[in-house]
Amino acid sequence: MIPFNKSTLEGREIEQILRSALSGAIAGDQQYSKKSERLLEEVFKSNSSAKITTSCTHALEISAMLLDIKPGDEVIVPSFTFVSTASAFAMRGAEIKFIDVRPDTLNLDESKLETAISTRTKAIVPVHYAGVGCEMDTIMAITNRHGIAVVEDNAHGLFGKYKGQPLGTFGRFATQSFHETKNITCGEGGAIVLNNPEDIELCEIIREKGTNRTQFFRGQVDKYSWRELGSSYVMSDILAAFLHAQLDSAKQIQAKRAKIWNFYDQELASWTSASDIKRPTIPTHCEQAYHMYYMLLPDLESRTRFLAHLRTNGVHAVFHYLPLHLSDYAVRRNWNNVNCSVSVDVSERLVRLPLYTSLSLEEQQKVVAACQSFKL
Repeated sequence: MIPFNKSTLEGREIEQILRSALSGAIAGDQQYSKKSERLLEEVFKSNSSAKITTSCTHALEISAMLLDIKPGDEVIVPSFTFVSTASAFAMRGAEIKFIDVRPDTLNLDESKLETAISTRTKAIVPVHYAGVGCEMDTIMAITNRHGIAVVEDNAHGLFGKYKGQPLGTFGRFATQSFHETKNITCGEGGAIVLNNPEDIELCEIIREKGTNRTQFFRGQVDKYSWRELGSSYVMSDILAAFLHAQLDSAKQIQAKRAKIWNFYDQELASWTSASDIKRPTIPTHCEQAYHMYYMLLPDLESRTRFLAHLRTNGVHAVFHYLPLHLSDYAVRRNWNNVNCSVSVDVSERLVRLPLYTSLSLEEQQKVVAACQSFKL
């Protein structure tokens, strides 16, 4: 069985884990956390500051705390996304207002954004689905006009660009994921990207249990104390050592993923066209991150049969998000009275194919052959 995902060693992961362990300093914000943050900041090529966290979920929670989200505030998110995009703000008491996604890129539908804004809207969280940029020109113009913060959920989008600008550098904050399924991984991990220097000090306090411990270690204060509400969001140096090795091998990783993605897209073009199956849409002004290769089957029934067919042929493919506005929690909170018909539709039709760097050409050919042998 070809698995959907498989984490692989790409560089000096084991060597650096050993170095970290032997150093005697394996807590958070040690040598490899700092090195990883510097490599991330090089990716964004701006005045952005990156802070490593224990997950993308925690990075989103930090952004909610930095924005001082309170009960009664509204936060706009797409319905077709992972639960953390919404729950990080709901935990602070925010009312979540779901809007639909575009039928082409499956990104937040910017044409529906302005009508969703109210006087209580505190933040908007666009998700760069599959590492393809949202229409950030329009989104930023709307949010700037209304004075609303943008938090980019860039869990899929590291190395992607919109009109030549790196994803993660448009909003006030951006969040990254280094989960096992992401291009760059350390098993579990994340980062928050701060595009406003004024947010750095408070961010450091929040991610260090609400204390100014970071300033203490820099020698800026002679003792540290409890300053704000926060939590333990710093990553162990053991994980950071793995992460740094992956970031250091990013060019090789991205090249391998791009080659697999393009192989799928070229080999499946004729079959998908003849079978009324939709391949990913990549606008010409977007440079994608090669995070996933997905297809949209005609309907739920054909998607169900297709997944079973692939499994019978030794390929483990999966679907993706269930619309958040229809989740049990959202229904209990009465957040489901919205029209997100595209989110519902694509949720029932989407299939993700295996895509990881050690996927051999022979295995890629097996995946393609299994797809092409399916009859609608």
